[in-house]
Amino acid sequence: MENRELVMYGVGDCAPYREDLSSSFVHVADRFRKGDLTFGQLEAVLSENGVLSSCTRMPCSSKPELAGVMKDAGFDVISFASNHALDYGRDAFCETCGHIRAAGLYLTGAGEDEETARKYPVIDVEGTKVAVLAYNSILPQGFWAQEKRPGCNPARGISAYVPVEHDQPGTPCRIYTFPHPEDLDHMIKDIEEAKQKSDLVIVSIHWGIHFKEAVVADYQKYYAHFAIDHGADLILGHHAHILKPVEVYRGKAIFYSLGNFAMEEVTDMLRDQKAIGQDMKTSKNHTEMTAISPAFQTTKRSFPMDCYLSMVVKWTVKNKKLQTVSYLPAYLPKDGSPYILSSEDPKFNEVVEYVKKINRDQKLEDDIFKINGGEVYVAGVIG
Repeated sequence: MENRELVMYGVGDCAPYREDLSSSFVHVADRFRKGDLTFGQLEAVLSENGVLSSCTRMPCSSKPELAGVMKDAGFDVISFASNHALDYGRDAFCETCGHIRAAGLYLTGAGEDEETARKYPVIDVEGTKVAVLAYNSILPQGFWAQEKRPGCNPARGISAYVPVEHDQPGTPCRIYTFPHPEDLDHMIKDIEEAKQKSDLVIVSIHWGIHFKEAVVADYQKYYAHFAIDHGADLILGHHAHILKPVEVYRGKAIFYSLGNFAMEEVTDMLRDQKAIGQDMKTSKNHTEMTAISPAFQTTKRSFPMDCYLSMVVKWTVKNKKLQTVSYLPAYLPKDGSPYILSSEDPKFNEVVEYVKKINRDQKLEDDIFKINGGEVYVAGVIG
């Protein structure tokens, strides 16, 4: 007897911080619960303890009970490979890992030492084995796991600044970025191993240039292409807080950024503002960060307005093979509870046209998207 078609979902950064945490997922929980697997990226530390790390610029935390709330909302596997993972120190980091596991969620991308951080779940979904690997490129000093040190599973980038006019001091440089050789070797080894253990390999990476419209760094393309070359079936990117282009490479989809999902406004993260002793809307750290995008100067909210355009990636599997990959346009309103847009909603087309625009900006195909009802299918995907 043939297996039925399995439906799986993936979303970007989650960091709700409010009295009723479950309200953050009220519009999507039913869909996720009915799905066969749901992945989410946890941005925030789940601890009310700890002191700020010396590397922390803009802290991000939530309450320990968020892990259970996400489980109740239909999530199955969580990446904690976040640039905020050690904002409040190692004890709070390890506490967060414990809360994720205790809630019955699969943890990926982070751990109490390097060996644990590189471990990934292989989840049996009605006979189809799905491996979910996670990595982090956005790493303050000391945030990556080492032999005896807790942290994230690293996919670090190396930057080279090459003068355009080498004989003219002070003139602009070209910026080239590359994968860290050791991290790339580890990723390749892990993916090849996962391919032997599973039917489907999903790779999640916390990476990219935040808030900068469209731009994808070279190192991201290298990591994504190498991952697919060695067996990855789908790449889910996040961190940038805005949507980024979608690429099809060798019949596999790369979502360079899924954007924000369940994120609070910066001004509502009261514990973090108190911890840093600054107003995160006007502090030097914040204003230096916001200089990267002129959209901060015109926004009506904490983030640029395109940070509230989002998506839910959906993929289907039948007979242990990937069948389709699509995205469901979504939006993050002022109340911070994301919802999936209907095709009649004007914001549906706003998301669709935005993704096409940023694909064109990066010289990627914009005709790979095929709308069917409320879904935007990615053409050219091969199982």
